Amino acid sequence: IRNTCTMSTSLQVTAAFGVVASAMGFTSTYSNTASTQLNAVTDPTTITKKEYGDICGDVFGEDEMKARYAKTDFIYPKHVEVIKDLEPIAEQMTDDILLETGDKAWQPQDYLPDMTSEEWVDGVKELRKNAQEIPDEVLVTLVGDMVTEEALPTYQTLLNTFEGCDDPTGDSESAWAKWSRGWTSEENRHGDLLNKYLYLGGRCDMRAIEVTIQHLITNGFNPNARKDPYRGFVYTSFQERATKISHGNVGKLARKHGDPLLQRICAKIAGDEGRHEKAYQAFVTEILKRDPNGLLAVFGDMMRGQISMPAEQMTDGHDDNLYENFSEVAQRIGVYTAIDYADILDHLIVTWDLEHLEGLNAEGEKERDYLCKLPTRYRKLAERSMNKAKKAGDDKPTLRQFSWINGRSA
Repeated sequence: IRNTCTMSTSLQVTAAFGVVASAMGFTSTYSNTASTQLNAVTDPTTITKKEYGDICGDVFGEDEMKARYAKTDFIYPKHVEVIKDLEPIAEQMTDDILLETGDKAWQPQDYLPDMTSEEWVDGVKELRKNAQEIPDEVLVTLVGDMVTEEALPTYQTLLNTFEGCDDPTGDSESAWAKWSRGWTSEENRHGDLLNKYLYLGGRCDMRAIEVTIQHLITNGFNPNARKDPYRGFVYTSFQERATKISHGNVGKLARKHGDPLLQRICAKIAGDEGRHEKAYQAFVTEILKRDPNGLLAVFGDMMRGQISMPAEQMTDGHDDNLYENFSEVAQRIGVYTAIDYADILDHLIVTWDLEHLEGLNAEGEKERDYLCKLPTRYRKLAERSMNKAKKAGDDKPTLRQFSWINGRSA
């Protein structure tokens, strides 16, 4: 039997009675029964053969599967309609923005000692020598960035929640599914490379880091996208740029402290994030051409809250404030700051040319005015907070212990 299923109680009783009665030579009391491929008897007044097939999970071809999904009610039907219209853009971004896979693409091993070479010991010694010069606060920030990258399964899951952009079969040939898988394959290199660098560097408690990664993936991540592709692409536009800034600044600090390999690694990863940022921002640009009021309503609502960082639920199992402590270190050494948050928002407003958008209704005009004033407001708040801390004498760093660096403080 190809398909089996658990039928409703009424169907089970009906089928069982029919089969037993037939075997005993009795005539069924159900005159309107139908025989199925399972040799069960169904009562059309209880369930139709088509419904029965649906319950049992018939095998569908890809075209039929798409047709069935098309009949599904969406939470954001208008947004899905716009996203559908953007499929050629998604296909173009997959071709133009994502690199070739396989031998033509860079891989983590390109930046690490070849452990199959006779000179592997010298390669590892050179890596460790340079890594010794990296201050603990930079190391903590690098670990936090790596942990964030390693939670990639959560981010691909997020992409597949955006209505109209999902990959329902796991190997769908739709433009959005191909983009999602291609993006994920490129992002996967980042955590792999940083993880191996930290392992070979010998300055971290890799088990504590691995525990943190497992906790973060288990805890999940909710950026409040609500399955809305508009929200999703505003979020990814913001987040890809934030990640690019963070990796780029760690690379600058690595160069300052004499580790050219780490500088090259961070620059390569930041380059990937920069390409991905351009793609997501291009998606939003195209949405604005088709539904400016809808996009601005979503963007304004998101900014009335706050853009969630993807590693907010990280923990090593001991420090419940691990994300806050890591973020404070990153802020103090200038890797990612409140000023960067304001600058990213300003960049998006300029990139999407919100000040000159046309065809807005009254609500759209209101949201546009609100958004365009936010960067200045955020910068003032950030500067006021920093000045207040200096006046209060709070500019001296508070040292925190991190299991990632074997309990040392940063």
